[in-house]
Amino acid sequence: MDVCPAPESAGDRMRIVAGKWAGRHLTSPADRRVRPTAEHVRDAWLRLLEPDFPGARVLDLFAGTGALGLEAMSRGARSADFVETRPASLHALKANVAALHVREKTRIFKKDALPFAAALPIARYDIAFADPPYESRMLDRLLETWMAKPFAAILTLEHSIKHLLPEGGEEHFFDDTMVTIYRARLADLRRAEEVERG
Repeated sequence: MDVCPAPESAGDRMRIVAGKWAGRHLTSPADRRVRPTAEHVRDAWLRLLEPDFPGARVLDLFAGTGALGLEAMSRGARSADFVETRPASLHALKANVAALHVREKTRIFKKDALPFAAALPIARYDIAFADPPYESRMLDRLLETWMAKPFAAILTLEHSIKHLLPEGGEEHFFDDTMVTIYRARLADLRRAEEVERG
Protein backbone atom coordinates (compact mmCIF):
# COMPACT_ATOMS: atom_id res chain seq x y z
CA MET A 1 0.00 0.00 0.00
CA ASP A 2 1.72 3.18 -1.19
CA VAL A 3 0.84 6.85 -0.87
CA CYS A 4 2.08 9.38 -3.41
CA PRO A 5 1.78 13.11 -2.71
CA ALA A 6 0.49 15.44 -5.42
CA PRO A 7 3.18 17.32 -7.34
CA GLU A 8 3.01 20.91 -8.41
CA SER A 9 0.93 21.56 -11.51
CA ALA A 10 2.63 20.42 -14.70
CA GLY A 11 0.33 22.33 -17.02
CA ASP A 12 -2.57 21.23 -19.15
CA ARG A 13 -0.78 19.49 -22.02
CA MET A 14 -0.50 15.72 -21.83
CA ARG A 15 2.82 14.07 -22.58
CA ILE A 16 4.66 10.78 -22.40
CA VAL A 17 6.60 10.83 -19.13
CA ALA A 18 9.29 8.17 -19.53
CA GLY A 19 10.86 5.71 -21.94
CA LYS A 20 11.85 6.09 -25.57
CA TRP A 21 9.17 8.73 -26.24
CA ALA A 22 9.68 10.71 -23.03
CA GLY A 23 8.59 14.31 -23.45
CA ARG A 24 6.46 13.73 -26.55
CA HIS A 25 3.17 15.59 -26.29
CA LEU A 26 -0.16 13.87 -26.79
CA THR A 27 -3.34 15.19 -28.39
CA SER A 28 -6.21 15.56 -25.92
CA PRO A 29 -9.91 15.46 -26.87
CA ALA A 30 -11.98 18.63 -26.74
CA ASP A 31 -14.50 16.98 -24.45
CA ARG A 32 -15.00 18.11 -20.85
CA ARG A 33 -16.47 14.71 -19.96
CA VAL A 34 -13.10 13.06 -20.52
CA ARG A 35 -11.06 12.78 -17.30
CA PRO A 36 -7.44 12.00 -18.18
CA THR A 37 -5.31 10.30 -15.56
CA ALA A 38 -3.14 12.92 -13.86
CA GLU A 39 0.43 12.78 -15.14
CA HIS A 40 2.02 12.06 -11.73
CA VAL A 41 -0.47 9.24 -11.16
CA ARG A 42 0.17 7.75 -14.61
CA ASP A 43 3.94 7.90 -14.08
CA ALA A 44 3.78 6.29 -10.63
CA TRP A 45 1.25 3.71 -11.86
CA LEU A 46 3.45 2.61 -14.74
CA ARG A 47 6.57 2.53 -12.59
CA LEU A 48 4.85 -0.15 -10.52
CA LEU A 49 4.55 -2.30 -13.64
CA GLU A 50 7.85 -1.49 -15.34
CA PRO A 51 9.39 -4.97 -14.78
CA ASP A 52 6.39 -6.47 -16.61
CA PHE A 53 6.55 -4.27 -19.73
CA PRO A 54 9.38 -5.73 -21.86
CA GLY A 55 7.71 -7.62 -24.71
CA ALA A 56 4.23 -7.35 -23.15
CA ARG A 57 0.93 -7.38 -25.04
CA VAL A 58 -1.09 -4.53 -23.53
CA LEU A 59 -4.81 -3.82 -23.52
CA ASP A 60 -6.04 -0.29 -22.75
CA LEU A 61 -9.76 -0.36 -21.93
CA PHE A 62 -11.74 2.90 -21.71
CA ALA A 63 -8.64 4.15 -23.52
CA GLY A 64 -9.42 7.84 -23.99
CA THR A 65 -6.31 9.38 -25.58
CA GLY A 66 -4.41 6.10 -25.30
CA ALA A 67 -1.92 7.60 -22.85
CA LEU A 68 -1.65 4.46 -20.70
CA GLY A 69 -1.10 2.04 -23.55
CA LEU A 70 1.28 4.37 -25.38
CA GLU A 71 3.24 5.07 -22.20
CA ALA A 72 3.52 1.30 -21.67
CA MET A 73 4.92 0.94 -25.20
CA SER A 74 7.34 3.78 -24.54
CA ARG A 75 8.59 1.76 -21.57
CA GLY A 76 9.03 -1.51 -23.47
CA ALA A 77 5.65 -3.12 -24.21
CA ARG A 78 5.57 -4.91 -27.58
CA SER A 79 2.07 -3.90 -28.67
CA ALA A 80 -1.11 -2.24 -27.46
CA ASP A 81 -4.79 -2.59 -28.29
CA PHE A 82 -7.13 0.27 -27.42
CA VAL A 83 -10.88 0.12 -26.75
CA GLU A 84 -12.87 3.37 -26.84
CA THR A 85 -16.27 4.62 -28.02
CA ARG A 86 -16.35 8.42 -27.66
CA PRO A 87 -15.74 10.12 -31.04
CA ALA A 88 -13.60 12.93 -29.58
CA SER A 89 -11.41 10.46 -27.72
CA LEU A 90 -11.08 8.21 -30.77
CA HIS A 91 -9.97 11.19 -32.84
CA ALA A 92 -7.26 12.06 -30.28
CA LEU A 93 -6.25 8.41 -29.90
CA LYS A 94 -5.79 7.93 -33.65
CA ALA A 95 -3.77 11.16 -33.83
CA ASN A 96 -1.47 10.00 -31.03
CA VAL A 97 -0.91 6.58 -32.59
CA ALA A 98 -0.10 8.23 -35.92
CA ALA A 99 2.24 10.82 -34.35
CA LEU A 100 4.28 8.08 -32.67
CA HIS A 101 4.33 5.94 -35.85
CA VAL A 102 3.05 2.80 -34.12
CA ARG A 103 0.08 1.86 -36.31
CA GLU A 104 1.64 -1.53 -37.08
CA LYS A 105 1.95 -2.33 -33.35
CA THR A 106 -1.48 -1.12 -32.26
CA ARG A 107 -5.15 -1.78 -32.91
CA ILE A 108 -8.06 0.51 -32.10
CA PHE A 109 -11.49 -0.96 -31.40
CA LYS A 110 -14.56 1.28 -31.41
CA LYS A 111 -16.45 -0.92 -28.98
CA ASP A 112 -17.83 -0.94 -25.45
CA ALA A 113 -15.15 -2.14 -23.07
CA LEU A 114 -17.27 -4.59 -21.06
CA PRO A 115 -18.56 -6.82 -23.88
CA PHE A 116 -15.15 -6.58 -25.55
CA ALA A 117 -13.44 -7.91 -22.43
CA ALA A 118 -16.10 -10.58 -21.88
CA ALA A 119 -15.47 -11.99 -25.36
CA LEU A 120 -11.71 -12.34 -24.89
CA PRO A 121 -10.03 -15.73 -24.42
CA ILE A 122 -8.01 -16.47 -21.31
CA ALA A 123 -4.55 -14.86 -21.17
CA ARG A 124 -5.05 -12.96 -24.43
CA TYR A 125 -2.98 -10.10 -23.00
CA ASP A 126 -0.14 -9.75 -20.54
CA ILE A 127 -1.33 -6.47 -19.00
CA ALA A 128 -4.75 -4.81 -19.12
CA PHE A 129 -5.37 -1.22 -18.01
CA ALA A 130 -8.83 0.06 -17.12
CA ASP A 131 -9.85 3.55 -16.07
CA PRO A 132 -13.67 3.54 -16.31
CA PRO A 133 -15.87 6.46 -15.24
CA TYR A 134 -15.48 7.06 -11.52
CA GLU A 135 -18.02 5.52 -9.13
CA SER A 136 -19.58 3.46 -11.92
CA ARG A 137 -20.49 -0.22 -11.70
CA MET A 138 -18.53 -0.85 -14.90
CA LEU A 139 -15.40 -1.30 -12.80
CA ASP A 140 -17.03 -4.04 -10.71
CA ARG A 141 -18.45 -5.80 -13.77
CA LEU A 142 -15.07 -5.74 -15.51
CA LEU A 143 -13.35 -7.17 -12.46
CA GLU A 144 -15.99 -9.91 -12.17
CA THR A 145 -15.35 -10.82 -15.82
CA TRP A 146 -11.59 -10.97 -15.25
CA MET A 147 -11.90 -13.05 -12.10
CA ALA A 148 -14.09 -15.59 -13.89
CA LYS A 149 -11.91 -15.63 -17.02
CA PRO A 150 -8.58 -13.80 -16.66
CA PHE A 151 -8.14 -12.29 -20.12
CA ALA A 152 -4.83 -10.74 -19.00
CA ALA A 153 -2.17 -12.01 -16.61
CA ILE A 154 -2.30 -8.60 -14.91
CA LEU A 155 -5.38 -6.39 -14.54
CA THR A 156 -4.64 -2.90 -13.26
CA LEU A 157 -7.39 -0.42 -12.38
CA GLU A 158 -7.67 3.26 -11.54
CA HIS A 159 -10.57 4.23 -9.32
CA SER A 160 -11.77 6.48 -6.52
CA ILE A 161 -10.51 5.64 -3.03
CA LYS A 162 -14.19 5.45 -2.06
CA HIS A 163 -14.75 2.58 -4.52
CA LEU A 164 -13.99 -0.60 -2.60
CA LEU A 165 -12.80 -3.64 -4.56
CA PRO A 166 -12.41 -7.30 -3.56
CA GLU A 167 -9.31 -8.35 -1.67
CA GLY A 168 -6.36 -9.81 -3.51
CA GLY A 169 -5.10 -6.73 -5.32
CA GLU A 170 -2.08 -4.54 -4.60
CA GLU A 171 -3.43 -1.15 -3.46
CA HIS A 172 -1.62 2.12 -4.15
CA PHE A 173 -2.98 5.53 -3.08
CA PHE A 174 -2.42 8.82 -4.93
CA ASP A 175 -4.32 11.65 -3.23
CA ASP A 176 -8.02 10.85 -3.86
CA THR A 177 -7.15 8.32 -6.58
CA MET A 178 -6.35 4.67 -6.10
CA VAL A 179 -4.65 2.13 -8.35
CA THR A 180 -5.25 -1.56 -7.70
CA ILE A 181 -3.24 -4.29 -9.44
CA TYR A 182 -4.51 -7.86 -9.68
CA ARG A 183 -2.24 -10.66 -10.85
CA ALA A 184 -3.56 -14.02 -12.04
CA ARG A 185 -1.59 -16.97 -10.76
CA LEU A 186 -0.52 -19.58 -13.30
CA ALA A 187 -2.62 -22.20 -11.52
CA ASP A 188 -5.67 -19.94 -11.78
CA LEU A 189 -5.09 -19.43 -15.50
CA ARG A 190 -4.82 -23.17 -16.11
CA ARG A 191 -7.94 -23.87 -14.07
CA ALA A 192 -9.88 -21.19 -15.97
CA GLU A 193 -8.68 -22.69 -19.29
CA GLU A 194 -9.91 -26.13 -18.22
CA VAL A 195 -13.32 -24.70 -17.28
CA GLU A 196 -13.55 -22.89 -20.64
CA ARG A 197 -12.71 -26.08 -22.55
CA GLY A 198 -15.40 -27.91 -20.57
